[in-house]
Amino acid sequence: MTRGLLFLCVANSARSQMAEGIARSLAGDRVTVQSAGSAPSRLNPLAVATLAEIGVDISGQRSKSVEEIDRDAVDTVITLCAEEACPLYLGKARRLHWALPDPAAQFEPRAAGVEPFRAVRDELAWRIRRFLVEEGILPASERSGP
Repeated sequence: MTRGLLFLCVANSARSQMAEGIARSLAGDRVTVQSAGSAPSRLNPLAVATLAEIGVDISGQRSKSVEEIDRDAVDTVITLCAEEACPLYLGKARRLHWALPDPAAQFEPRAAGVEPFRAVRDELAWRIRRFLVEEGILPASERSGP
């Protein structure tokens, strides 16, 4: 069973940050959840806003480099890159890949720009919930949720 989970992408600004927030909100203290990037930038405000819509606050998170991660605390790494080259994780961990488009790369005027973030948020929430059930962290009755 997973005890330490790392979500990894390039900038650690949107997808991996949203995944970290969603996983923490679902798993609580049953799993150590982190996120990082190979070229960290800044937390994307639209990622913060779209998670706030579902009651998840990531406003206190920050972009982190993969070098900042305690490799001993990670036993599963999930990379989230689609159109760009995913960073490598050199620690000993099971690796999974969920190819999701970067919602920030699809940015348009603010009103239209939020939709790609919502789509990625909803896909992440579904995949993370399913993953946590399969790992025995959440009960099977939680496979589908709000």
